[in-house]
Amino acid sequence: MPSVEAVILAAGQGTRMKSSLPKVLHPLAGKPLLAHVLDVARDVGVVRMHTVVGHGADRVKEYFSDCADISWVDQVEQLGTGHAVLQAMPAVDPDSTVLVLYGDVPLLSPQTLQSLIDVVSPESIGLLTVNLEDPTGYGRILRDQDGHVVAIVEEKDATEEQKQVREVNTGILALRAADLNRWLPALSNDNAQGEYYLTDVIAMAAGAGMRVESRQPCYPQEVEGINSRSQLAGIERWYQLQQAEQLMAGGVTLYDPGRLDIRGSLVAGQDVTLDVNIVFEGEVRLGSGVSIGPNCVISNALIGDGVTIHANSIIEEAEIHDNATVGPFARLRPGTVLEHEAKVGNFVEIKKSHIGVGAKVNHLSYIGDSDVGERVNIGAGTITCNYDGVNKHKTILESDVFVGSNTSLVAPVIVGAGATIGAGSTITGKVGKGQLAIARGKQRNLDSWSRPKKNPQ
Repeated sequence: MPSVEAVILAAGQGTRMKSSLPKVLHPLAGKPLLAHVLDVARDVGVVRMHTVVGHGADRVKEYFSDCADISWVDQVEQLGTGHAVLQAMPAVDPDSTVLVLYGDVPLLSPQTLQSLIDVVSPESIGLLTVNLEDPTGYGRILRDQDGHVVAIVEEKDATEEQKQVREVNTGILALRAADLNRWLPALSNDNAQGEYYLTDVIAMAAGAGMRVESRQPCYPQEVEGINSRSQLAGIERWYQLQQAEQLMAGGVTLYDPGRLDIRGSLVAGQDVTLDVNIVFEGEVRLGSGVSIGPNCVISNALIGDGVTIHANSIIEEAEIHDNATVGPFARLRPGTVLEHEAKVGNFVEIKKSHIGVGAKVNHLSYIGDSDVGERVNIGAGTITCNYDGVNKHKTILESDVFVGSNTSLVAPVIVGAGATIGAGSTITGKVGKGQLAIARGKQRNLDSWSRPKKNPQ
């Protein structure tokens, strides 16, 4: 079997986006349009991706600088799609199958592309078409009386009769590199646009007696190109609804499928309940029986069975074990681990800390660079003073410690198992097992004191 290589056209400026950002770098579901195209190409076994860039080429190359399977091709003059593909061909293996893709058509499925690749042979090429209710602006597919594809005519060159055809060209092709190398140099720019159309190779193939095998996507949105922010928003909503449908089919309850955003990968167990306006970023795994309230953002997290996350919580690169509770209005920052049945309450921030089984941090607290043991109870307003202006230091609270409200734990500090910290204390030294530590100024009540009075105007 010949190898499969892709030529990806990504040189367009995208003037209707009204943006200094190259069009193919605009995000869809949390990653650039071009990244979607590259990923689906890899999914069907493409070994090399020859990406044609023009406007903003340096920024595009820089973003994908870690991708060793990309070969960059600069298109200095914008002379049409045929010209763009021609620029890439010197670097393409002449014995390969070539897949022609577009950097602003992000949602092609692997199944659709594989169906094109499968029909390529010395006697046939693959062409992706789609039927549209309104084909305005697209090249029309021309067939002979036997139904065989014989040519594509661009709308500006089409007759009124041809404009009535609803089957249109998507621009996506699969064919042998040897055939492209033969046909591309023969393209003409004798047309209304004065450009070299890649679509003309269809007529060349038919004229050479080859079969043009057409295939269609499962959904027309697969082949929708992005040319404006409105189109980008529309395809984003469609994509997110597909993710929502898959989740519901797997046993997830969504209060409103239209108000869910997955910007990465989400794997969920059964009987998960998701309220509205939740954003998932990166790689997220939810166990069974998880409940997440509205307006939460969860990034690169592992969440166990039976976990409850209340409204307006933010979780970043954290691990939450079974039956733990978070929020509302909690923030778990990178490196946080909550063990089984731990509880983090409202307006609590935790960073790079291990919270033990059954431990509670219920209200208005900051816990950073800490090891919190089993069944520890941390009162409202407690903070770990973990940063001395230069270095971070660790706080260790052993099992069954009780920390009174409004306590400052000045790291490095160790509080032994079963110890109690009196409310309002500033702890700067070690507390032994079972000890009571109180570190606060002595209270004084003054009878002769008078409240300040407002000066007369």
